Amino acid sequence: MTPISVVAYGLGPIGLSIAGLALDRGYNIVGAVDIDPQKAGEDLGTLLGRAPVGLKVTADPTEALAKGPQVVLHSTQSHIPQVLSQVIDCLDAGACVVSTCEEMAFPWYRHPAAAHRIDRVARAKHVAAVGVGVNPGYVMDVLPIVLTAPCKDVRSIHVTRVVDAGKRRLPLQRKVGSGMTKDEFLRGVGDGRIGHVGLAESVAMISDALGWQLNEITEDIEPVMDGAAVKGLHQVARGLQGDRSVITLDLTMAVGVPNPRDTVVIEGEPPLNVTAAGGVHGDVATCAIAVNAIPRILEAPPGLTTAYRLAPIHV
Repeated sequence: MTPISVVAYGLGPIGLSIAGLALDRGYNIVGAVDIDPQKAGEDLGTLLGRAPVGLKVTADPTEALAKGPQVVLHSTQSHIPQVLSQVIDCLDAGACVVSTCEEMAFPWYRHPAAAHRIDRVARAKHVAAVGVGVNPGYVMDVLPIVLTAPCKDVRSIHVTRVVDAGKRRLPLQRKVGSGMTKDEFLRGVGDGRIGHVGLAESVAMISDALGWQLNEITEDIEPVMDGAAVKGLHQVARGLQGDRSVITLDLTMAVGVPNPRDTVVIEGEPPLNVTAAGGVHGDVATCAIAVNAIPRILEAPPGLTTAYRLAPIHV
């Protein structure tokens, strides 16, 4: 059987890990793209700390897409406006797209026009696109959606995720404000530099899956302090029906935070309370989910979809 051909688009820490796992799984990586001049021209294997694999990284996505990949593993930015043209180019080349862009998890929430465009191009090219990841894309949306399967009815969903950011990559520590003063943190929240992207998208995804009409999605964010220094953030998104929160996503990401965990509580019949002690390691899980999604995206109907609408993603 001919291996599935893949392009790795974006070779930051997560993108490189995705590419490495794809190689380990036997996928045929026919192209690798990154705009960093220190990476362009290097052998992908060398960037992975391995023996050369005979594939040079290019800064020109057109060059990589000309190799005719079946799937593009896309890992560049967090916001739809930053990645829209990249995703469209990949679809236009006839490739399915698995993206770790957080807003791609449920792009209809903030960017309906862009979502419609992605869907239209994908359908025209008979390929599919999806946004995946650990959060959004699994722990705080897909997992609680799947956990409702044994319920006769569901009245509310409450997900708590506590992450020790000290065990995660440095870019994430910076994104949650670790080491800042409180004033610097609040300014960063105001200009969009600080905060977890995708929490509201997860609320919107759950409401879409359950067919719940929400009158509002709210988000609150505050620093987690260690004396005068910020060590992370506490961010809560709520989906409201009237003045009642039917979906609550409570996220703490801070350096050294005790008792990391992921807990899903479903108020329904029967009620469910499920905890992953220690939590799901975000960096490892994001890479695994992206690679594990390759067969599922190839099976998906043409168009823009969501992780919960794919056939179950698994090893």
